[in-house]
Amino acid sequence: MSNTTLTDPAPEWLDKGDQAWQLTAGTLVALQSIPGLAMLYAGFVKKPLPTLSHPSYWQVFYAFAATLICWVIWAYKMAFGKQWGKLPLVGTPGPVLTMKQNLAQAVLPAAGLSPNFNLSTMIYFQFVFAAITVIILGGSLLGRMNLLAWMVFVPLWITLSYTVGAFSIWGGGFLTNLGVLDYSGGYVIHLSSGTAGFTAAFWVGPRLQRDKDSFYPNNVLLMLVGAGILWVCWNGFNGGDPYSASPDAGVAVLNTNICTSMSLLVWTILDWIFFKKPSVIGAVQGEITGLVAITPAAGFVTGWGAIVIGACSGSIPWISMNSFGRMKWMKKVDDVMGVFHTHLVAGFLGGFLTGIFATIDGCAAFGITTLGGAIDGNGRQVWVQIVGALFIIGLNLFMTTIICLFIQYVLRIPLRMNERQLLVGDDAVHGEEAYALFFEGERSHISLQTTAFGSDHIIESQPEGSSPRDDSTGVVKEGTTD
Repeated sequence: MSNTTLTDPAPEWLDKGDQAWQLTAGTLVALQSIPGLAMLYAGFVKKPLPTLSHPSYWQVFYAFAATLICWVIWAYKMAFGKQWGKLPLVGTPGPVLTMKQNLAQAVLPAAGLSPNFNLSTMIYFQFVFAAITVIILGGSLLGRMNLLAWMVFVPLWITLSYTVGAFSIWGGGFLTNLGVLDYSGGYVIHLSSGTAGFTAAFWVGPRLQRDKDSFYPNNVLLMLVGAGILWVCWNGFNGGDPYSASPDAGVAVLNTNICTSMSLLVWTILDWIFFKKPSVIGAVQGEITGLVAITPAAGFVTGWGAIVIGACSGSIPWISMNSFGRMKWMKKVDDVMGVFHTHLVAGFLGGFLTGIFATIDGCAAFGITTLGGAIDGNGRQVWVQIVGALFIIGLNLFMTTIICLFIQYVLRIPLRMNERQLLVGDDAVHGEEAYALFFEGERSHISLQTTAFGSDHIIESQPEGSSPRDDSTGVVKEGTTD
């Protein structure tokens, strides 16, 4: 390829509409992680727990940054490059950092796809999906995973687990050839993160018992803000996967919102019927299960199909969480955000229902030749979807276990924070508080007294007039007596 072709601002293969939409969709997905999930997690955790780090703000930001560096140096090609060896499981690792690579047209060689935008746009778009996957699984580990262990876990899991699932289904691997339908990551992202999160939670161990017994969200409003960002930005999550600003992208966006709305309503109704109150947190869970369940089906199904999927995603994960999730043996795994129910169950459900409700027209509009699902007479698609789901579950059970054991017993890094860190929270981990609640932002009234005034005489709040003190600080004035 000539340098003239590379530096042409409008090469023949470039569709500016596709390029603009793909960059916009990728940015929307990035917003789901930072700040969307960071805010959702930070609002959900109990106030004394580490809200800056586990896995809220700091941990989300770390995962986002670490994933990108792994992605451009070796992992992107493992997920979307040429097949590595004879087994169609993963691509050949390698960097994608040269100007020649990034200006050229995007090509997925094993999948035989050439979108009408350049490679750097594809790299970024696929990166934000990889990042949000490892961030979602971190929801199972809220409140107790060791910071250093998380720093090691992220690149290992992206390399050994995510890339294999992505290549197998999207990159031209054996599940691509088998015909598994996963429009935008119901399996690659949600079933994967749900399985890996639950598995990692088993190996990391539980929170303190007091926190398991009493774990009330510290800021429901912050949760709702994060959930709102997730919902709206999911338009990019599902709408970006045709790799073009196509009619099917519009169908995917509409179906995403139909299914999510139905799921939220059904979950809320069930809460009202069985618990006599419409739970706000329950509505958020219903929203998330709807978003997850429609993801593998988004552009393949009709609007009626989206409604049915939404009704199922608002009820089956609800039953799973409020019945199956209350069993003693299930409680032995401390899955804080219920990622097992909202992502594993909902992801499997969505993929299975895709095998039933996918249409021939939807598949054709997406650019594949699959003859729809069972509703269009292709019953084979149902078992194909089940095979794909079982592979993703088995892959993540195995790889996540190997990674956790490697960190714990080979690297000798504890997976769980020590008791002091669990008791103190952010101050023990970062030396910082998540919220500055005292005076002018000091971490406590004690730090204000010792640093600003150099005196040990500070009086806790007393009835007005009980002692002469400075009006602004409450410190006893020099030379006075009670």
